[in-house]
Amino acid sequence: MKRVLINVNGKVQGVCFRRFALSKAQELGLTGYVSNIEDGSVTILAQGAFPAVDTLIDWCHTGSPQAEVTRVLVEEDEADEIYLDFSIVQS
Repeated sequence: MKRVLINVNGKVQGVCFRRFALSKAQELGLTGYVSNIEDGSVTILAQGAFPAVDTLIDWCHTGSPQAEVTRVLVEEDEADEIYLDFSIVQS
């Protein structure tokens, strides 16, 4: 099991990034959430199998079709909350 916090910067709000991230995470069988942040970035908490989490991280470098990603920061997360699904969290 792998759990990470991903912060995605660039033109990532107003381009359906969260909706596409939700779809990708569900396709990969991940749990967690995606949320817009006030600074214009998007944060994703993803947990699941190592290869699936890594695939989502790779996807974040491109994101949704209209996104223009400039930076992806990833940090391991040691929190112990359990997520049963993947959802969009309103900021």
